[in-house]
Amino acid sequence: MNQTGVYGVASPRAAWRKAEWDVSDMGTIFAGQGGESPPGTRAGRPSVGDMSAPQQPRIGEPLAPADFRRAVTRMREARVRPEVFVEEMPAPQRIAPFASALSADVTVDGEDVGSGRIVVLHDPAGNEAWEGTFRCVAYVRAEIDPELVTDPLLAAVGWSWLTEALEAHAADYAVPSGTVTSVSSESFGGMAGEPASAQIEIRASWSPVGDLAAHVEAWGELLCTAAGLPPVPEGVATMPSRRGQRGTD
Repeated sequence: MNQTGVYGVASPRAAWRKAEWDVSDMGTIFAGQGGESPPGTRAGRPSVGDMSAPQQPRIGEPLAPADFRRAVTRMREARVRPEVFVEEMPAPQRIAPFASALSADVTVDGEDVGSGRIVVLHDPAGNEAWEGTFRCVAYVRAEIDPELVTDPLLAAVGWSWLTEALEAHAADYAVPSGTVTSVSSESFGGMAGEPASAQIEIRASWSPVGDLAAHVEAWGELLCTAAGLPPVPEGVATMPSRRGQRGTD
């Protein structure tokens, strides 16, 4: 039995929505890493103008390095579960010389229960804060039981989901950094009949070591774990994600 994820090209509307999310989160992830805000940002956040289509060289500029091209290829070959719909999305262009990004939605019984994105940054000259030339930046958001928001261990457990996913996929990494946030919402007045809701948000960055596909697969597993999906049974394989429409095989 195979588990097959779906891989697509983001629509303009989806790209705009994802770009807005990146503007609000990228600076948060980089904050506290022992340096100033990334180049091209204001108050630690990329400007809207920094969000564009996947990086293309201008006339006279060199092509992306072979290491980065291989990394992007491996990102696209990552294996994910069928509940995860993956799309390419615009990557911030002024945080690093080269960047590529994916977004994903987790859908169960036709309902979106989680979403996220991962950006791979590459600086051929190296970055002292990264301790290398590559950096993964990831964001995950999922619905959770409102009663869990008051659990004092929730943040630590949320962070462990990331580290355990990386370890499970043999995705070696260095200098991890990030935050785990839980938020709840309760309606009043004319909306008093709406049920309470709660979400967990995980923002993280780390310097990947080795195959980028393993890191994307770990991010995919983190998405599913945060959304409350049970682990894939032992012996059930996942298949490379591929371009297509949501819900196709």
